[in-house]
Amino acid sequence: MKEECGVAGIILPGDRPQSNTVAFKLYYALYALQHRGQESTGIMVYDGTSSHSIKGMGLVPDVYNKDSLGHLVGNVGVGHVRYSTTGGSKIENCQPFVLKFKGGAVAIAHNGNLVNARTLKDELECEGRIFISESDTEVIGHLLVKELIRHDPIESIRNVMRKLVGSYSLVIHIGGVLYAVRDPLGLKPLCFGKVDGGYAVFSESVALDTLNGTLIRDVRPGEVIVFTGNSFESYQIGNETHPAHCVFEFIYFARPDSIIDGKLVYKVRENIGRELAREHPVEADVVSPVPDSGITSAIGYARESGTKYLEGLMKNRYIGRTFILPGQELRETAVRLKMNTIQDNVKGKRVVLVDDSIVRGTTSRRIIDMVRRAGASEIHARIGSPAIIAPCYLGIDMATRQELIASYKTVKEVESLINADSLGYLSIDGLMRALGRDKCDMCLGCLTGEYPVEIPGENCIRKQTRLDDFNNNQESS
Repeated sequence: MKEECGVAGIILPGDRPQSNTVAFKLYYALYALQHRGQESTGIMVYDGTSSHSIKGMGLVPDVYNKDSLGHLVGNVGVGHVRYSTTGGSKIENCQPFVLKFKGGAVAIAHNGNLVNARTLKDELECEGRIFISESDTEVIGHLLVKELIRHDPIESIRNVMRKLVGSYSLVIHIGGVLYAVRDPLGLKPLCFGKVDGGYAVFSESVALDTLNGTLIRDVRPGEVIVFTGNSFESYQIGNETHPAHCVFEFIYFARPDSIIDGKLVYKVRENIGRELAREHPVEADVVSPVPDSGITSAIGYARESGTKYLEGLMKNRYIGRTFILPGQELRETAVRLKMNTIQDNVKGKRVVLVDDSIVRGTTSRRIIDMVRRAGASEIHARIGSPAIIAPCYLGIDMATRQELIASYKTVKEVESLINADSLGYLSIDGLMRALGRDKCDMCLGCLTGEYPVEIPGENCIRKQTRLDDFNNNQESS
């Protein structure tokens, strides 16, 4: 699995329109969200008259510099870090998208994935609209511009939401005003808070922490929030009895120090480790994580089981992409470059190796083989998620069903393939206990094969698929 995307928006009081403060704050916020996407990044700032932006392929510190950010003046801006789930890896797909129309311009940043993007794009192209990218975000932008020609922004956003099927957390700029939009099922995270006398919207609360801001709350499923420099208004566009938050935000994607939908991710992952220890106990000498996403769960496993926590693997955090290396031998070298064993900590020991998930199984096999070569006498794999048996269509770049090892192999067969002495997946019930949530409040499509929206050829567990099916009582506060 790969990271998804991170969105950011900041609006400060209007008495500082010629300041570059917003640009630099967005830079640091995106740096804090870098784990959500390392492919490309962009920042747009509005100076009261026009929009100015910087986009580039690569990491946040490589795309921006002090001089370039210094020219982005204004009191409101939108930012994005990207890993492509729809559209290829090229500059044309870099966000935020800025679309100009006779009423002004729209800037939009999106985290998520639309199931019906192809259909919507075909309809728009039949109307003569021209696309410069392969991204579903541009589809949302064109739909919004089409509505803004005839309606006010809130009514326009409502009409667009009626047409969208899938996941979307959006940060939108229109005419000096910032908008935060979350899909009616709340599939992707989005929160907002106070920063420097104004407001900020981010995918994760860690970006607020970085800016020394104050978290107010999560954007509610189906909610649109309108921010000016000094205040905000909330409009509940769609009402849903049960949300469908992405469970893998808690298992893997989000940073442990983030608060997602009211839950501290670190605590959830520690609970996952405790549940794993209860469900799959084993006689062992040490509990060791697969860094970094397995660390917190391994701590929880060690505390619950009473087994010593000791790192057996060390991650090289300065490594770039290695998949371009040709040949099997070089690929094996790339794995060792990314991660190395601490031999003295595992030699002659029975090791519980805790990881967040198994997708194809090839990486797990290589890691376990490394630990075994380092002298471990036994290796017991413990996985902090249930078996992944189905693909994700809602914003996670995951393998196809044919590539997902658990979709066609038993636990014992996976155990043998990854060369573990034993293998234990966390149960779905155990995961829900760790989350403190009910199954009907989470999207578990990749774990059950049943999805909260209609996807051609797949099972849907919800009757509601778009905003037309929701209660449309608009509330303003």
